[in-house]
Amino acid sequence: MDLKSSHSSPVLADPAPINKLRLGVHSNLLPYPQPGPSFSSGKYMAIPRRKPGKIDDVYSNGWLDAMKSSSPPRKKLIKDFTIEVAADDTDIAYSSWMLKYPSALNSFEKISSSAKNKKIAVFLDYDGTLSPIVDDPDHALMSDDMRSVVRNVAKYFPTAIITGRSRDKVFELVGLTELYYAGSHGMDILGPASRSLSNGHPNSIESTPQQGEEVNLFQPAKEFIPMIDEVFKTLIENTKGIKGVKLEHHKFCASVHYRNVDEKSWPTVAQCVHDVLKDYPRLKLTHGRKVLEIRPTINWNKGKAVEFLLESLGLKNRDDVLPIFIGDDRTDEDAFKVLREGNQGFGILVSPVPKETNASYSLRDPTEVLKFLKSLVRWKKLEEKWKKVDELRRTANAWRSI
Repeated sequence: MDLKSSHSSPVLADPAPINKLRLGVHSNLLPYPQPGPSFSSGKYMAIPRRKPGKIDDVYSNGWLDAMKSSSPPRKKLIKDFTIEVAADDTDIAYSSWMLKYPSALNSFEKISSSAKNKKIAVFLDYDGTLSPIVDDPDHALMSDDMRSVVRNVAKYFPTAIITGRSRDKVFELVGLTELYYAGSHGMDILGPASRSLSNGHPNSIESTPQQGEEVNLFQPAKEFIPMIDEVFKTLIENTKGIKGVKLEHHKFCASVHYRNVDEKSWPTVAQCVHDVLKDYPRLKLTHGRKVLEIRPTINWNKGKAVEFLLESLGLKNRDDVLPIFIGDDRTDEDAFKVLREGNQGFGILVSPVPKETNASYSLRDPTEVLKFLKSLVRWKKLEEKWKKVDELRRTANAWRSI
């Protein structure tokens, strides 16, 4: 079957650019430039020159603006007066933003109060949430403390990692068998043998690996595997001359990382992806943190994966369930939106800078994620301890009444 088809322009499946007025923060306080025209204060207006020819594609379709807005520079400590003033402005902006998206650590008592007498389900992104953002994705490793606390979380709550990485890769990085793993933005879900993931869906697979342990898989986009393979091979060939570019094959999607590419070469990266993607109308482009991701155009994302897992666990549409999703990327917004619109749980955005989000709370970085998860485990242990005390008290009262 011919996987290609003529198509005038690839699908750009990203939310609208951030509206700085909706953040409730003055534009001068925002920590990184926003998309849109800029004007010089002098007599003449500086108009950026665009490279002639095909590069105009990625200017006209907004890809470059999206690449910049989804990849804000990380805050650096530089001993220069003007930089220090800018850093102060960033802190003011973040403090103002946190009035709308308060710290999940400072709000833990409120969150735990909402969780009282409810079953919590925990969903976690990986990069930027359980591990720090690093220049090489292969070196994004969890700390031993983080792995330990995630294991403890899974002892008390159903826990899943939902990531853009391949399921096999994130399982290799995490190495905990107690969890559910949803790779490729939820298009490749692995569950323990004790739980069925089928839900009657035709794309569910029950298999028995070589070691003899039965597992459950759910793959709603399995028909796209040959297409992603073909695209990935073409991208390797087309980008091999671009210094710093890194490609990753996630089975159901392909990632083009430009974190280590000189910003002057970003248009070239975008154009290479555009030229490949235009021949595949059944694939779409999404933006992450300094990464372009090519995915199938199916109605599936991290939000759908959360709904699917809740249903598989028998926890969907129940008043006694509180899902919590912690993530740092634009792709996590789909999950935040599901929880907010369903009024069923909380999204927690991990970010050191203000961002428009569907989350309810915020954390600055993986260090704060670690503290939050430890607090969650401590709270659960204390809750179970008091339940036992209460049961003993009721038993004692019953014996006295005899």
